[in-house]
Amino acid sequence: MGRDERTAAVAYRAMVMGPAPAAPEWAVLVLHGGTAHGMRRPSWLNLPARRMGPFIRAMRDPRIAFAEARYRHRGWNGERADTAKDAAEALAALRERTGGVPTVLVGHSLGARAALRIAAEPGVVGVVALAAWCPPEDPVAQLAGSRLVFAHATADRITSPRDSLLTAARAREAGARVCRYEVPGGDHAMLRHAGLWHTLATAAVHGLLGLRPLPPEAASAFALPARSTDGLALKAVPRAAR
Repeated sequence: MGRDERTAAVAYRAMVMGPAPAAPEWAVLVLHGGTAHGMRRPSWLNLPARRMGPFIRAMRDPRIAFAEARYRHRGWNGERADTAKDAAEALAALRERTGGVPTVLVGHSLGARAALRIAAEPGVVGVVALAAWCPPEDPVAQLAGSRLVFAHATADRITSPRDSLLTAARAREAGARVCRYEVPGGDHAMLRHAGLWHTLATAAVHGLLGLRPLPPEAASAFALPARSTDGLALKAVPRAAR
């Protein structure tokens, strides 16, 4: 049986549960990356999803239920916005499974774009957007009232750091509370400085859920007025170096 046959043989599920207590207090939905266009299902190997495994391990807490979204198609596919639809379905499934506990969305690249698109869904208390794909034409009105933490590598050649900066600024003007980190010399796959990416995402998720205080620079950025551009190019450095 070839790879495509193995993929087709697996029944589609909107989300797959990860580590989860019997009665979670919070939840995290992880949305992996993909491509701009592509109607085929992700392969059974699904390397973009595997890339998020170390993040889940870093963020683990016995009170949090973790789940991973699964997509019907590899691509966003223009106006179809397939990934956003699948993300919303995954979130609904997680909400049913957990009883609607406060949930943070953690997305990478294509998954970050989807997370931003569904940020206003019931139960979502924050979005962590890693190396987000942020086309300038994407809407931001749905982000009013949301809490958003962006992180982007300065050397990312797949998704534009400038576009995520502009989207972060637009989201703040629309009424979101926003901070954005820059990872000097990092790459799109988040393999370079991997520990820094994991630490940053964990601090953001735990802070957004209220397990512990947000990093001071993030809390300060959240308090800035709509027209401010401060707090949108924070240099990400290891916690021990602060």
